[in-house]
Amino acid sequence: MTKVETNKILNIAAKLKKLRIDAGFTSYESFANRNDLDRKQYWRIENGSNITISTLIKILEIHKISLREFFGDIE
Repeated sequence: MTKVETNKILNIAAKLKKLRIDAGFTSYESFANRNDLDRKQYWRIENGSNITISTLIKILEIHKISLREFFGDIE
């Protein structure tokens, strides 16, 4: 994986973490448990592990945000 790809994945991870915090969840565990997500998988996602499109869509649906809105400011 290139440095550019790694940076993009980290930007996506940081944005997902911000969405969680903005939604009032101080811990990734409480967010994952509340929304029927695997706790370990969600932790990996917020820490920059690769994510599947279907998982990303599920998380964005939880936050009621479209793909266009989510990716609008990510470069």
